[in-house]
Amino acid sequence: MEIDNKSRIHWACRRGMRELDIAIMPFFEHDYDTLNDSDKRAFVRLLQSDDPDLFNWLMNHGEPKDGELKRMISLIQTRNKDRGPVAM
Repeated sequence: MEIDNKSRIHWACRRGMRELDIAIMPFFEHDYDTLNDSDKRAFVRLLQSDDPDLFNWLMNHGEPKDGELKRMISLIQTRNKDRGPVAM
């Protein structure tokens, strides 16, 4: 998936679990455009992960082995925490 194809990335952000939608969609909507290309590629790679893995990582019940994905999970958590609750 191309990092500039925002409509496709937006679609990939929609997950099968509400908890993931609440974590991933606000990050995409508010922060994706501020990322550099390397971070955008890491985010797109993260979206290719299975929902159970994403859920566990975002809920701190494990972490990805890939360092870039681990950093992206941390960035999502930090930015979402700093932003506070977002209406869905």
